[in-house]
Formats: sequence, C-alpha cells, structure tokens
Amino acid sequence: MDAQWAKMEPLCLGKKTDRGCSGKDNHLFIEAVLWIARIGSPWRGLPTHSGHWNSVYSHSR
Repeated sequence: MDAQWAKMEPLCLGKKTDRGCSGKDNHLFIEAVLWIARIGSPWRGLPTHSGHWNSVYSHSR
C-alpha cells in the first residue's frame, strides 16, 4: 500500500507544506473514503481511528 500511496500523494490537494490543515493527513483521508466505499457504511459509521466522521465527510466535499 505504501508504494501505491507514493504514486497518489503528489496528486492530492493540500500537502503537508500548505498552510491550514487541509493536507495534514491525506493518507488517512484516502483510507477513510476507501473504507466507506468498500463497506458501504454511512459516514457516521467510520471507525474512530480514521478521524471524526464529520471532518472526513467535510474534507470529501
């Protein structure tokens, strides 16, 4: 998965060097979105280790 992430990271909006928190952890965000897609769960069902569900949802809009 790390090799895949290395290819995807430069394409993500918001990077660690950007001001604000939009790029704080894009890897965690991508994993959370993939989890939602894979499981078919509502956003509120997101595991706590993925971050607060509403923050992830807001980032995805």
